[in-house]
Amino acid sequence: MKLFSEHLQTVIASGEGKVNKPSLYRFIQAIYAGFFIGLAFVFYVTVTTGSPDAHWGTVHLMGGVVFSLGLILVVLFGMELFTSTVLSAVACAQGRVSCARMLSCWIEVYVGNAVGALILVGLVCGGGLYMTDGGMWGLNVIGIALHKVHHTWSQAFVLGMMCNIMVCLAVWFAYMSKDIGTKALLMVMPVALFVATGFEHSIANMFMLPVGIAFKYLLPTELLLSHGYTEQALEALSFSHIFTANLIPVTLGNIVGGAGFIGLGIWATEKASGAQDPKVVENSKSASEFHS
Repeated sequence: MKLFSEHLQTVIASGEGKVNKPSLYRFIQAIYAGFFIGLAFVFYVTVTTGSPDAHWGTVHLMGGVVFSLGLILVVLFGMELFTSTVLSAVACAQGRVSCARMLSCWIEVYVGNAVGALILVGLVCGGGLYMTDGGMWGLNVIGIALHKVHHTWSQAFVLGMMCNIMVCLAVWFAYMSKDIGTKALLMVMPVALFVATGFEHSIANMFMLPVGIAFKYLLPTELLLSHGYTEQALEALSFSHIFTANLIPVTLGNIVGGAGFIGLGIWATEKASGAQDPKVVENSKSASEFHS
């Protein structure tokens, strides 16, 4: 645990800084973060489209690697992403921020991320990307979206938990270096693991599921039917269903995995070890400038 505990003070100071940001500033940063994560999924769809004969693992590894661009943009530009903002639970547990202010911050960032993701949905639809590669790009989106809404509730929760374990580890890794290039490289593999394996990220899904709903209306009916996407098969892509089947359990899983398993888990381990009280923040200045 030493590798993580050495930077626990930085995580606490960063969480305090996130919660205490001006509300409008934080909300705008959250919009950008949602937009960046959506762009990463655009990249993922492009890389994984049109490769029926390629090895499944290789294709998804490539997709996972390029998806890491989203978190890299969020961290390096200092934007606010819900799945990493939940690490502020450590600052709350340490008594640096109130629970009410922390939850308000989480809600604000979550909504801002959704706004950014939906802005990108509009741009992707307006740009006609669904017809890229003869419509295969759009069909790939449909297939991914349908897969996401066919998990059981418990599966979606666990996949969300495992996803944010990896996201928060990636962010924690980024705290370990002041060099921009090193930060970016450290985040690639944890993100590639969760994406390639199919773990569930609530903010990424805020882009992928609505764009899947849009594409079922925008793609030519003949094209959809030729690939087995009948009206009945596409019924699962509705706003009510994506919330109940995916976004709610995945979001809860993201919170448990990131705030609980990684943030509070490492913090509790340090408390149990009798380590020095992390209220003495050695890296508070650098942490206050790091907003992932």
